[in-house]
Parts: sequence; structure tokens; C-alpha cells
Amino acid sequence: MNRHLSRMVAMQAIYEWNFRPEADLTEILERSITEFIDDIDKDFVKSEILGVRQHKAELDKEIEVNAPEWPIEQISVVDKSILEIAIFELLYSDDVPPRVSINEAIELAKQFGNTNSGKFINGVLGSIYTNHESEIKKKEVTKNG
Repeated sequence: MNRHLSRMVAMQAIYEWNFRPEADLTEILERSITEFIDDIDKDFVKSEILGVRQHKAELDKEIEVNAPEWPIEQISVVDKSILEIAIFELLYSDDVPPRVSINEAIELAKQFGNTNSGKFINGVLGSIYTNHESEIKKKEVTKNG
């Protein structure tokens, strides 16, 4: 299963939901999975999307705190969607190592964002990692040992 493609599918579903908040995220999720059924890890995509939905308020608060010079409504929908997934992985998921979350987010930003998206996302995630480093490391230790 291709985790990068799976994360891309999750990002596109979150993007659509951020763009159309009134939309049914479950319907977006099912449609997104159906398009790539053979190449993605469906359980991973579902856990990413549902995790972002469950923690959306906290994720957006992290963006606001760690990108204070950028009001959240001024952040592009693509960048916000990528950040929400990466922050979910960093703070709430035991499934993805922090370095992988950050690197994948930067790659998605380079692929889908604008010229400065990669640097912006790297900066925000670096700040979040620093602010939550002990929690993130504790989560890693718990998972690995």
C-alpha cells in the first residue's frame, strides 16, 4: 500500500471538506477511497480523515498559535488541509513517526501548494514539534517500547 498516495487522498478529502464545510465528510471519504481502492491503505485514509474531523478545533488552534502572523482564514485551504493532517499525526496518531509526518507534509506542500508552502508548513510544524516535543517523544517511546 502506498502511504504517500494514501496521505494525498486524505489531504484532498480534507481540502474538499475545508472548502465546503457543509459537505458530508463521510460521503467525501467514501468517494475518495473508491477512486483509489487498489493503491491506498483504506484504513489509514479513514483514520486520517476521521482523526482530523474529531480534533479539528484543536488542530486549527495549533495553527493559530504556531503561525501567529497568519490569521487562519488567510492561510490557503491547501496549506491548512496539509497542516491539519500533519498536526493530527504529530499530536494524536501513534501510527506515523514525527519525521515522516513533517517530511510528507512538506512534500505535499511542494506538490499542491504555492512556492512558499513548503517553507511555511515546515516552520509551523517545527514550532509545533518544539512546543510539544516531550509529549511527542513520550508517545514514540510508548509505541516503540
